Order: sequence, then structure tokens, then C-alpha cells
Amino acid sequence: MGDKNNKISIYYEHPDWFRPLFTALDRRGVAYESIDASGHSFNPDRTIDTPVFFNRMSASASYRGHGNAIFYTRYLLAQLENNGVRVINGSRSYAIETSKALQLSLLRTLGLRHPKTIVSNSLEQISAAAGEIGFPLVVKPNIGGRGSGIILFNSKDELAQAITDGLIDLGPDSTALVQEFLPKRGGTIQRIETLGGKFLYGLRIHTSGENFNLCPAEACLIEDQQLDAEICLTDGPAKGVSFERFDPPAEIIAAVEKIAAEARLDLGGVEYLIDDRTGEPVFYDINALSNFVADAINIVGFDPHEKLVDFLEKEMNRCDTVIGFRSSVAG
Repeated sequence: MGDKNNKISIYYEHPDWFRPLFTALDRRGVAYESIDASGHSFNPDRTIDTPVFFNRMSASASYRGHGNAIFYTRYLLAQLENNGVRVINGSRSYAIETSKALQLSLLRTLGLRHPKTIVSNSLEQISAAAGEIGFPLVVKPNIGGRGSGIILFNSKDELAQAITDGLIDLGPDSTALVQEFLPKRGGTIQRIETLGGKFLYGLRIHTSGENFNLCPAEACLIEDQQLDAEICLTDGPAKGVSFERFDPPAEIIAAVEKIAAEARLDLGGVEYLIDDRTGEPVFYDINALSNFVADAINIVGFDPHEKLVDFLEKEMNRCDTVIGFRSSVAG
């Protein structure tokens, strides 16, 4: 990243997830530069001169051998923002993306129901926390993505055996969540996508069994077929998952837009389920990466990548006239 330019900088780690975005940008003739997050550097004494920086770094990068970029990205985003660069999904949203513990704190701040959880940094504490949470429960890494590392336990013996066998993954920051397992009404979860802090579309995701990888993008489904046996033990390939358009009630849209504002999400998805025991919505995941659903035109009725390009062009135009750092249109 060097001399002044008028290109959108798109910073990403996964080699396949953003091809539809690049295709949409090419089709519209929008100038951009793609930046590989897995191998990058910057000079703290040098101004990074780019008009718009679009952060597409993934929290699940460590499962593809790119864990080096997860914490590095924090430092890069701080440098950009200190330079006054317009960062789309900047440091605040990235902090939320890369910490399920912070997501729960945000949900609590907004008064939104979320799963009962204990955050732990050791296997011994996980065992103790399970006694407080009760079974069934799930253990998940604080830094995850696409359901990576989530394991369902139905009993104390199952958990003890997994700890003995070294199957529990504390993740890149050696922090995990012990969380109550909630029965999903109708076996479905709901995912609400936002753009510019506003509702974009809703999906209802149908699963067969307990599948924690619910990424709706086509690239995720392809990637699942390539997972090795070790990852499959904890991640599980997405089989029997289907998607349909869902029009959420007004109160859900309002709650999601509050989440987007608090998390400074320029682009992001929020997932919730209906607790089958109470009929209440329970929010459990905030995703700043937000891969759009595959075959979107047939499922949601439009191509969200076109709307994303519209948003990126508007941000570029604003940077020609607005002086100073704007952390998010959502805030």
C-alpha cells in the first residue's frame, strides 16, 4: 500500500469467498486493489494512503493456516484509523467479529436475550463451568467462524473424555465459551443481513441434526467437502442445510439494527434462534464477515453484491468530500 490512489483496498484472507464481490466490481468498472491478509506488512512511521479500506478478514483463518493474520489485523486497522482512513468494518466491528465473549457483552448491554455462558481460559475451568451451566451444553472457541471448534456435550462423562483425549480447542487466544445448548424451534435458525447499518434481507436456515457450520455462501459449502478428518471432528461438514428467504418481524429488525450500530457494522449478519421451550428469540452470533447466500437472486430476489458495490461507491464519493475519519455509517 503506498502512493496515493483512488482504488478501494479490499483486505481479505480466504482465497474463494470474495470472488463474487470482485466479479461485481469488475462488471461495474470500479477500481480496487486486493490485499492478501496472510502475508502483509506496514510501517508505523508511514501514512497509509488509501481512500477506502474494506476489511474482510476472517476469524476462522487459523483453521486454514493463516492464524498469523488474526491479531496482526488489529494493529493494521488501528494504524489505518489513526491515519484517518475510512475503514469499512473497522476496529470496533473486527473486535466483535473475533470475540464471542465481546458479542455476548454487547447483547447484554442492549438487553437482548442470549445463551447462558461462562468464558474460560483453561480446561480445568471448562469442567467446573459445565457444572454451573448444566447439560446439554456446547464448548466453542472465543475466536471461531463457520462453527469451527464447536462441540456438543450431553453429559459430564462425554466432556471429561473429550478433555482427556485433547479434543477441545481453546482457539487462537486460548479462550473458550461454555454455553447452554438451546433447542431450536422447527430445527431452524434465522440470519439477518445488514448493510450500512440497515436491514438487507433475512434467511431461515434449515438443518438436519446439530450442524454448527451454517455459512450460507457457496464457497463455504465447497470448502466443507475438502475438510480433513481432524477438522471434521469438531467442525462438521455442512450437509442437509437449506436456506429460504425470511421476512423478520419489525422488533427483530429493530434489535438487529441496534446491534449493527453498537458493533459499528457497516456490513454484517446477526443470527438468532427461537427457544423451543419459551418461544422467545435468543441472539447468539454477530458476524462482521457476512458472506452472502449462494444463489441469492433465486433465494432472496436480488444480488446483494450489487447493493454492496453501490455502498462502496458511495463511500468512495464521500471520501472525496468529507474530511476526517468516519468509523461507520452504522454508528
